[in-house]
Amino acid sequence: MSRTDPSSRRRLTAQGDRWSRLGCLAIVSAALAGCAVSADYRRPLLEVPASYKEVGPWKLAEPLPAGSDEAWWTVFGDRELDALVERAGRANQSIAQAEAQYRQARALADAARAGLWPVVGMSAGVTRAQTNSNGVKEATNPTLGLGASWAPDLWGGAQRAAEAGQAGAEASADQLAGARLAVQALLAQDYLQLRVTDRLLRLYAETTEAYARALRLTQSLFGAGVALKSDVALAESQLESARAQAVDLQGQRSQLEHAIAVLTGQAPATFTLVAAPADQAQWTAQLPTIPVGLPSQLLERRPDIAAAERLAAQANAGIGVARAAYFPTLTLSAGAGFSGSGLSTLFDTPSRVWSLGAALAATLFDGGARAARSSQALATYDAAVAQYKQTVLAGFQQVEDNLALLRVLAQEIELQERAVAAARRAEAVALAQYRGGTATYLTVVTAQTLSLANQRTAEQLRGRQWLASVALIAATGGGWSATPPPAPGSAPAQPVPPST
Repeated sequence: MSRTDPSSRRRLTAQGDRWSRLGCLAIVSAALAGCAVSADYRRPLLEVPASYKEVGPWKLAEPLPAGSDEAWWTVFGDRELDALVERAGRANQSIAQAEAQYRQARALADAARAGLWPVVGMSAGVTRAQTNSNGVKEATNPTLGLGASWAPDLWGGAQRAAEAGQAGAEASADQLAGARLAVQALLAQDYLQLRVTDRLLRLYAETTEAYARALRLTQSLFGAGVALKSDVALAESQLESARAQAVDLQGQRSQLEHAIAVLTGQAPATFTLVAAPADQAQWTAQLPTIPVGLPSQLLERRPDIAAAERLAAQANAGIGVARAAYFPTLTLSAGAGFSGSGLSTLFDTPSRVWSLGAALAATLFDGGARAARSSQALATYDAAVAQYKQTVLAGFQQVEDNLALLRVLAQEIELQERAVAAARRAEAVALAQYRGGTATYLTVVTAQTLSLANQRTAEQLRGRQWLASVALIAATGGGWSATPPPAPGSAPAQPVPPST
């Protein structure tokens, strides 16, 4: 049995006391860890109606999470539109910007999550020194070591910061989905409006042909001494007016084509969208059946509402971060390594060094800075909640507006078709009477103008109906049945480690 000298026993006892104190401090830290300084987040309450005010032959919907990547534009049955939307998803710069902002938010979330873990570092160095005590001496002192420090999350501030970062990343993902939906909806509306313009151009082409025939008729009758010269002037004026209106439509079509080019990531000079075939029956967009279910379910999948809710969660976590500044911060540190008088003896036992430490720091007076930051965090949360509720209410308004518009347009189109049929009959009768000499050419011009106006209005109403359908689909989040997509260009989200 070996005997230990008293000095060795004292060193062992002192070392044991240090380990005991550090162990107790770690236990207390672990016991206090996770004591949150703010309440857990709950979604802001908002009363939601059980049904929409507008009713109609709507089928039940199957709502999905926000950002579900459903190809809702395919309901219009146009392959060219499908190809354009697909290209926009790859090349649109607004989507590219939102995707980069999402990656930025995800990186910020990872950085906030890293605050829950210890920091480990390594150091190495060498010094050359000269001393003059007891003669001039020169020595080389190399060092090599590892160090670690950790600030236990005693009050939950770091945990709240990680939650805020995660909520911010989720909000950014929803904003990316919202950017995609906005580009898709705008592209679909521009494309459908361009096709409506093509139909109007076809209408004006047919109309100018009819007006040219009427001009030739008046010229023939005038040559025979049956018609007045004013009849010829009226026919010429009507023909040129129709041609001018057709030219104006060409300008509108060019602007729509340029807008589509930019939305698909192309310069307008390099993009051309061929006009619809002369036979209008070869291009007829299908008016989709809009499914409408529970308002709360449909609006929950809207990216802007989902993003607003996540921003409210982020603001709630920010309250905890601000309040944690009122409490002391504990930092634990440890280090181990080698420090010798030469490279040859660096790794010898006498060159080993180690250290353990703990530091407790607290702010006693800051002139009200912490109180101001806490008040700011509360105000930010209240603003985020108000923004969330306002976004929800705006969503209800957009849905109701477009439901009402579709209902009214359906009735208006039915009545307008009757007006078109009646105007065509009046035009045919007036032209026949003019040929028979029982009516003036002014009567013919009036009937023809009325017929053209009614036909143009009918085409414009159909266009508004298609645009309202797109707007309603976008207002309810875009589509109703699809599998949620993976996070855009990223690995699955990292779990947040528990505070200790």
